Amino acid sequence: MKLSDEQVEYIRNRIRRSGIEITSLQDDVLDHLCCEVEKKMEEKVTLDAALTEAIQQLAPEGLAELEQETLVLLNSKIITMKKVMYGIGLVSTSSMSIGLTFKILHMPGGDQLVTYGFLTFALIFLPLVVTSYFKVNIQAGWSDKLRIVLGIVSALATGLSVVFKLFHLQGADILLLSGAAVFSFGFLPFLFFTMYKKSLS
Repeated sequence: MKLSDEQVEYIRNRIRRSGIEITSLQDDVLDHLCCEVEKKMEEKVTLDAALTEAIQQLAPEGLAELEQETLVLLNSKIITMKKVMYGIGLVSTSSMSIGLTFKILHMPGGDQLVTYGFLTFALIFLPLVVTSYFKVNIQAGWSDKLRIVLGIVSALATGLSVVFKLFHLQGADILLLSGAAVFSFGFLPFLFFTMYKKSLS
């Protein structure tokens, strides 16, 4: 039996009143309940009775229980991702600092440690940080987003200039000047502009 639009909307409102606030979860629950209700109504059961039975089978403690379980799973994934992200950040920055120390003391392996540390920092850690930031700050203004992008660009340019210097490659000075220029005339103005706006609010 195919549910009418009015019946689907009735089930949707019932889900909303149950306390589920996550839109994607509402849609998933709606799809499941509609399928179950259609099956039960083929057995000449009323809409209310079929819906109540379907909800009881899906979530005996109430539909709000589903949202709580979903949030627990999401939080556990977020915590795991943050542990991995900060672990990578720690390893990469430690590698760069130890490599620079080895380089200053003329010990072997300094160049490799700096290079691998920087590549890990630039290609893995920074993308994870940016992804995490934009997921949490979906409603962030354009100035905040541009500030983050400019900060990353300046960090990458400066870091690359150090690697180029270590390996005596051409372009190190240009990268360093570019990183400093982006940092001074791009990142810092947006940073202080954001701080100024927040101080007025």
